[in-house]
Amino acid sequence: MLRLAIVEDEQAYIDQLNDYIRKYRHEHGTDLSVSVFRDGDEIVEKYSGSFDIILMDIQMQFMDGMTAAEEIRKVDQNVIIIFITNMEQYAVRGYQVDALDYIVKPVEYFSFSRKLDRAISRIRRHDSSFLTIHAGGGIYKIPASRILYIESEGHNLHFYTTGGEYTSRMNISDAEKELAPCGFYRCGKGYIVNLEKVDAYVDGMCRIGSHTIPVSRAKKKEFLSVMTEYMSSRLL
Repeated sequence: MLRLAIVEDEQAYIDQLNDYIRKYRHEHGTDLSVSVFRDGDEIVEKYSGSFDIILMDIQMQFMDGMTAAEEIRKVDQNVIIIFITNMEQYAVRGYQVDALDYIVKPVEYFSFSRKLDRAISRIRRHDSSFLTIHAGGGIYKIPASRILYIESEGHNLHFYTTGGEYTSRMNISDAEKELAPCGFYRCGKGYIVNLEKVDAYVDGMCRIGSHTIPVSRAKKKEFLSVMTEYMSSRLL
């Protein structure tokens, strides 16, 4: 499911965008959930990085869309922002906050659907399966395909990825549930491995590149079975 936010202070436009989203969902069969915020400060407050796309009005009463986008970009570099404005010259400033596009009011469905097509295509090109984590004061959406393995230490999880290491305060059981459909396996009390990245299993150790990850004795038989099944499914 793709998560979409509407940030708009005029009820007429909120209703229109909701109608367009319902029509788009029906035409394309795309699973979209929608949250509505009536001002920029509403979405910025306690922003959690849970959205894939934000439709953002530029002119609002308490916090304008440009300021809200600047605040969001401080913690989330990945969310797609599309500005909605009745003055085209304002939209040009959107590229300063890496906005994907803009829609000029009054909004027409044909234009809206094409912009949404572009946004969804970008998301699917990057990776449809990702994990959102809070690390180092920022929010990161890490594609599951980039994660090598995860190590638990106290109340923190260390994510070892092809792009570096991230540390986040997170429960390993929650990460296990979220990543299980993506080909991940918990090979011990404190480790989750990406089965696609496993190079070998030798002497109770799982090898991923230069990393060695212990497989618990209780998990050994199941791990080998899961690995065999996973490798067989990749050959089909």
